[in-house]
Amino acid sequence: MAEHATLTVGNRSFDLGMIDGTTGPAVVDVRKLYAEADIFTFDPGFTSTAACESKITYIDGDAGVLLHRGYPIAQLAEHSTFLEVCYLLLNGELPTADEFADFEKTITYHTMIHAQFDRFFGGFRSDAHPMAIMTGAVGALSAFYHDSINVDDPEQRKISAHRLIAKMPTIAARAFKYSVGQPFVTPRNDMTYAENFLRMSFSVPAEDWKSNPILTRAMDRIFILHADHEQNASTSTVRLAGSSGANPFACIAAGIACLWGPSHGGANEEALMMLNEIGTVDRIPEYIQGVKDRKYRLMGFGHRVYKNYDPRATVMQKTCHEVLAEIGNADDPLLKVAMELEKIALNDPYFVDRKLFPNVDFYSGITLKAMGFPTTMFTALFALARTVGWISQWKEMFEDPQRKIGRPRQLYTGPLARDYVPLEARG
Repeated sequence: MAEHATLTVGNRSFDLGMIDGTTGPAVVDVRKLYAEADIFTFDPGFTSTAACESKITYIDGDAGVLLHRGYPIAQLAEHSTFLEVCYLLLNGELPTADEFADFEKTITYHTMIHAQFDRFFGGFRSDAHPMAIMTGAVGALSAFYHDSINVDDPEQRKISAHRLIAKMPTIAARAFKYSVGQPFVTPRNDMTYAENFLRMSFSVPAEDWKSNPILTRAMDRIFILHADHEQNASTSTVRLAGSSGANPFACIAAGIACLWGPSHGGANEEALMMLNEIGTVDRIPEYIQGVKDRKYRLMGFGHRVYKNYDPRATVMQKTCHEVLAEIGNADDPLLKVAMELEKIALNDPYFVDRKLFPNVDFYSGITLKAMGFPTTMFTALFALARTVGWISQWKEMFEDPQRKIGRPRQLYTGPLARDYVPLEARG
């Protein structure tokens, strides 16, 4: 049971409260430190700072644990569906059969977007990156659905959450279709969430599209694995934007923009590029040596949080094999390179000592490529799945009585006050 901590600065001491969570490290409460001691804490990247209290997701990176509302990610990926996980993240508990039926119907009947919205896509160049389209399109939703942007109204917050979860696959599929010059496909109400997305992405007017249960389940599982991941950069961006009272569509657009960064959402694309660069199994020893010599980076291994095997990677590996077997690419050379690279990295003391274990991005890039998505769509799919996590965190923030506008402090190292010198007098 945490009690208090004492901070000594010079000849002064300050008692700081400590707060226990349900599990994980206790936190030192420094909220009154500036008022009482006239000092700040310095924590670049906020890696040692809890910026909020949350009941949604728990990660133990050392043990390789990821829980959503207490449920292990492996159990959810194996037994649940993405929409059920959406309900869980939003509401805190798994739904009853009746609750899920109502929720599924609500999401399904919100998948269409305003007819005028399709004109918005035409404003982009034909070679625009799907993430550029996603960022602009989601931000523009507030212009079409301004009846649900009052953030102080719980009912409007709920409607916005449902709309975002429902419309994101439609927007993502349109971003994909626009980038390849194909006509948009309207969602159908008789299909599941993942099935609808695959149809909107890959069906064409020239032939009938047939649903594949293996690929549908794989897509649904990929969505589950990316649904939420605690206070990462994009989630923190959504919370920070939301703390000002910005509407939910603007906040999610901010999260998408942050996710676009290669250090965050682009890791699966970079992992696939690495496997392509290696090319064949016989080139792996050379590449491994290059990593040790710091010539290359080992993409898809290691994680900012996980210092053990990423629990999502185990599920993603199984999904990858199922997809490749289904489409006849079980002998895919990229998979052979991936498997051998994983084997070497898990047994080589250099990587073991540095805890560079495979993460979810290592296998997801191969899987998405096999399903027919270009690398430019990888991060867009990530954004689609993560929307429920973002909006759940946003919703939780507004329900927190301790909510304040975000205002990080700084360590100022610039010049002291000085007088202005007129231009003609400057040497």
